[in-house]
Amino acid sequence: MRTLVLGSNSPRRKELLKKAGYTFTVRASNVDETLPDGISPEQAVLMLAERKSDAIGLKEGEVLLTSDTVVAKGHSILGKPADVKEAETYLRLLSGDHHEVWTAVTLRSLEKTESFAVQTSVKFFPLDDSEIAAYIESGETWDKAGGYGIQGKGALFVEEIHGDYYSVVGLPLSRVVRALRAFDVSPS
Repeated sequence: MRTLVLGSNSPRRKELLKKAGYTFTVRASNVDETLPDGISPEQAVLMLAERKSDAIGLKEGEVLLTSDTVVAKGHSILGKPADVKEAETYLRLLSGDHHEVWTAVTLRSLEKTESFAVQTSVKFFPLDDSEIAAYIESGETWDKAGGYGIQGKGALFVEEIHGDYYSVVGLPLSRVVRALRAFDVSPS
């Protein structure tokens, strides 16, 4: 049996892996998350998950899991909002319409590497200015792709979802569990 290493400080990813029964250590890196112009959302999350993986050293018997999530509206990638104005812009853009959430995962041992991306479609109800302001005031918008967290108060905006809910939270759990089996990593 191999040791799982989570290459992330995300409380959501930690919680999901624990929920699935895994024990793991955390060894995160701070990498440059700048993306080239014109990159697709799928390419972007794969690039970032792989970049995070490459920045973390491994020992014999370890399997590293890194991940990244972006929200895409059309050809625009909505990362984590930098300020109130950007958070407002993101939430207005998502209001009353569909958007895509892409989460990529890279699994790496000393012997092999596997990366994959999962797309989930989310539709928001129309949001008024007071809903947007209250959500930003809650503080939940920060440090989340697209400026919202579906696992919190952001769930109140969601009219429908097609795909993996946990991928929107930040880790496509059922796909990860299946991929970890190929790396000889099982829940405790």
